[in-house]
Formats: sequence, C-alpha cells, structure tokens
Amino acid sequence: MDSSLASWLVVAIALAAANLPFLTERVFGFIPLKSSTASDGTARTKSFPLRLLELIVLYFVVGFLARTLESRIGGVFAQNWEFYAVTGCLFLVLAFPGFVLRYLRKKRG
Repeated sequence: MDSSLASWLVVAIALAAANLPFLTERVFGFIPLKSSTASDGTARTKSFPLRLLELIVLYFVVGFLARTLESRIGGVFAQNWEFYAVTGCLFLVLAFPGFVLRYLRKKRG
C-alpha cells in the first residue's frame, strides 16, 4: 500500500469513527444499551458522557490503525505531545457534523 492511499484511508476512517458516537444509539456502533426502552416506554438514548468516552476510545483506535499502517509503509516516527494535541483537536473537528446532527439540528414535525 502506498503512503498516499494509506493517508486517505486513515482520514476516511477517522471521519467515520469521529461521527459514529453521535449517529447511533449503540455503543461503538454494534453494542446495544442494556435496556432498549426506559420505564415509560420511550426509547433510551446514550448519555453525552458516554458519547465522549466512546469518542476518546475511537480516537485511540484510529491512532493505533494509523501507526500500524505507518509501520507497514516504513519507519515509525516518534511523536511528542504536540502531535497528539493536534490530532485530538482534528478528531473533534471531524466529529462536528455528527454533533450538529445530534444536538443542534432543529427537529421538525
């Protein structure tokens, strides 16, 4: 796999992973919540702290995938705290469309 394709693959996976907590009510996209309905019969939703925890875990999963792809292409570069600060902020920016759809979009009907 060439480096350009690997880079775009990581960006596409990061975009999907960053929006996943906000687009589905299942944890990590496939684990249903313990109780699918609340006591009053309405559907149960994930809490915001759970979504943030899921976002942090997915950040590290994408980072591990990126590091694995980098090691297959060539040498792995050592990273300082600045790298993780920038990529963490980038991951939050990539999550913005899902956040807008979940919390800021006006519900009609």
